[in-house]
Amino acid sequence: MNRSELVAALADRAEVTRKDADAVLAAFAEVVGDIVSKGDEKVTIPGFLTFERTHRAARTARNPQTGEPIQIPAGYSVKVSAGSKLKEAAKGM
Repeated sequence: MNRSELVAALADRAEVTRKDADAVLAAFAEVVGDIVSKGDEKVTIPGFLTFERTHRAARTARNPQTGEPIQIPAGYSVKVSAGSKLKEAAKGM
């Protein structure tokens, strides 16, 4: 399912226009992005998803073409965890 299909499904389910559903989806993505980028807290939708920023330590890797070691600096990543209701839905229960 791509974004336009998701917007259409949301609009049909919530009985709103596609424009309104798209605006809500865009606002949701923006708010989650802002909160995760700050790293102070995680965003949790109980039973569905959790978004949080995680720290990745610096590490040494190898260049696959030359085999020489390269340093990868420390940074941040995003962890998305499925909630219990989403896991049950994926199992088909």
